Amino acid sequence: MSVQTAAQLGRFRFGVKERPTTRLDILITIYQTLTSRSTNSVTALLDVVSKLSTLISRFNKSFEMQVTFKHQHTIGITRRELLQVGYSGLVGVGLPSLLSGRTLAADSNAARQVRRPKSVVLVFLTGAASHHDTFDMKPDAPAEIRGEFKPIATNVPGLQVCEHLPRLAERAEKYALVRTLSHSDNNHLMSTHYVLTGELQPGGFFDKVASRDDWPSYSAACDYLRPRRDGIPTGVNLPTYLLEGSLTWPGQHAGFLGPKYDPWQITGDPNKPEFRVDSLTLAQGIDVTRLDNRRVLLEQLNQQQQRLASAAVARRLSSEQQLAYSILTSSRLAQAFHLHRELESVRDRYGRNTTGQSLLLARRLVEVGVPVVQCNIGRVQTWDNHQAVFTTLKDRLLPPLDQGVSALLDDLDSSGLLNETLVLMLGEFGRTPKINDKSGRDHWGPCFFGLFAGAGVRGGQVIGKSDKIAAYPSTNPYTPNDVGATVYHLLGIPPEAEVRDRFDRPVRLNQGKIIEPLFTGVG
Repeated sequence: MSVQTAAQLGRFRFGVKERPTTRLDILITIYQTLTSRSTNSVTALLDVVSKLSTLISRFNKSFEMQVTFKHQHTIGITRRELLQVGYSGLVGVGLPSLLSGRTLAADSNAARQVRRPKSVVLVFLTGAASHHDTFDMKPDAPAEIRGEFKPIATNVPGLQVCEHLPRLAERAEKYALVRTLSHSDNNHLMSTHYVLTGELQPGGFFDKVASRDDWPSYSAACDYLRPRRDGIPTGVNLPTYLLEGSLTWPGQHAGFLGPKYDPWQITGDPNKPEFRVDSLTLAQGIDVTRLDNRRVLLEQLNQQQQRLASAAVARRLSSEQQLAYSILTSSRLAQAFHLHRELESVRDRYGRNTTGQSLLLARRLVEVGVPVVQCNIGRVQTWDNHQAVFTTLKDRLLPPLDQGVSALLDDLDSSGLLNETLVLMLGEFGRTPKINDKSGRDHWGPCFFGLFAGAGVRGGQVIGKSDKIAAYPSTNPYTPNDVGATVYHLLGIPPEAEVRDRFDRPVRLNQGKIIEPLFTGVG
């Protein structure tokens, strides 16, 4: 039977208000809708996908579906999965991964019932912000230690922060400050790896660049231990890739787990009108019009698994391109990047700058289910203020950070997502207590701060105390291992979980301990 004949029997065309009589009619209509759009425009394609999602919702009864995460429905396929088969099936990818993911979902169902995994937004202050001039001020120290800024009171009695963080001062009840993060390294690259993975860099030495011997980032380990098959990436890093000259910062990718688990990397400024996500373009040599000559949808569904195994083109696609195809089937995820759909007042509230709009995008990605979003605030050494630290912080860095993070906390709180999302803000180390002769502060690993909010964290508290000049912890120090253990705990992954290195040897994922006072309020 031809597609045209089958469609006539189904008595349905897109936009006509006739109710399909069978589920097959709907499948044929979806196929026709996708293949009748002769365009290379990703925007147009996403528009079709969005319309199809509406169409399926409208005729949900005809499908006799029960859209649940447990897959307890008549025909064994959810609306999202149908869309994924409807488009990605046409290029030979999609259905087997959807089906194979079900066993994994069933196996992990009991764990999800015990404790639902949270999401994480990691606000990374690239280059390391000065703790003395932000969240651990020492107003009674000598002038060469305390600096130019004044502390201001927050809405939590006894808690003070920098005068150039007025919005965050008004929201101190939402977050906890750990003032005794500590490690022994002062090198940007190794320290970045330590903070972004929760483990020391294997074989680390001064300026050791990224390699596949590195430990996996948080999102990579999450993807390895909790893989998903719904077209939503486990990790997204934005808006910069930490690279300078020949130096590629470690800790940004999957390390020894391999490129399959690398987070998705966005390198564009969300504040620019022309912002787009390059990975949403079709691979060279493949366009939508070529899909017109493919088999009808019913035949493709029957032969899907065999075709995936034998299709050389599917094997040639990079992992990012394959992810892009899945993303094209998820209108929710695609629309997360359409910042222009936000109210102008909302975008203004975050700040019309790279920092603000990146944090807004991070919120939108969390809303569609991305578990780990790393938001780099600047390039590799933006906060590396060896000179003019006070002018730089006051005029350029602190105001957008204060505005953007405050808006993020407000929105997550008002939507209820703050209960399910850890917002973590920190750099790779702190800065020296003594101001140098260029009015700057240099690298300092022994003492620095971390801001934690949401996901069960008790706000309005300070955990740990530094000494009189914020040089060393005077109470219990916490290492990046402990930060990592805390992150994994909230992602639903035991820190002691086992992963396999490049030689297939079992290794423990994390050596730290969960920072319990964040959740108990007892230091």
